[in-house]
Amino acid sequence: MKKVYGTAKEALDGLLKDGMFIAAGGFGLCGIPELLIDAVVESGVKDLTIASNNCGVDGFGLGKLLDTRQIRKMLSSYVGENAEFMRQYLSGELELEFNPQGTLAERMRAGGSGIPGFYTKTGVGTVIAEGKEVKTFDGQDYILERGIVADLSIVKAWKADDTGNLVFRKTARNFNPPAAMCGRVCVAEVEEIVPRGSLDPDMIHLPGIYVHRIIQGAQEKRIEKVTTRPREEA
Repeated sequence: MKKVYGTAKEALDGLLKDGMFIAAGGFGLCGIPELLIDAVVESGVKDLTIASNNCGVDGFGLGKLLDTRQIRKMLSSYVGENAEFMRQYLSGELELEFNPQGTLAERMRAGGSGIPGFYTKTGVGTVIAEGKEVKTFDGQDYILERGIVADLSIVKAWKADDTGNLVFRKTARNFNPPAAMCGRVCVAEVEEIVPRGSLDPDMIHLPGIYVHRIIQGAQEKRIEKVTTRPREEA
């Protein structure tokens, strides 16, 4: 089964449609599938529901899809770095389902593991719990959260072999593995495709069974916030 494709556009061919549900990996601007996001923008699909920790920044990452009004609903944990996200939400143009970060990651992992739902204490007694089933275990209340199953997952990895085994680097490992797991189809963009058998099995973070298509490409890797300090005097 061929998994390696030449471009992001080729890798997404036949997978995109209006109204679909996409799970996107990344944490801030770290480990976001830049090339695949650009290809989604270029496709023109609209009314998208996207599950991702955040929605990029203004004009970059998933923020590009906000600029083109292709997103109808976001499932996110953090929206503080994107002014357009805030504007669309407050004006009623964008539907938003807030999820605590751990809950969102677990919803993705659960969906990818065939678990339809789970109970958690996070959010009990807050607006997060509104409309959700509450159950008591050992005298403590827990709310039911549903697992996420997306039509498509788009993720970014450091290395892959041609069978789709993936290795992530540092912060990029936060949301990319669970996002990859929960998609009915997963497309991964990677920095390097290595020969089959060259990856140490103990170092593989996501097995290729979850990954259907792969592209290799160069990413901009923009820094979300650059902070510096004065050079110390010699």
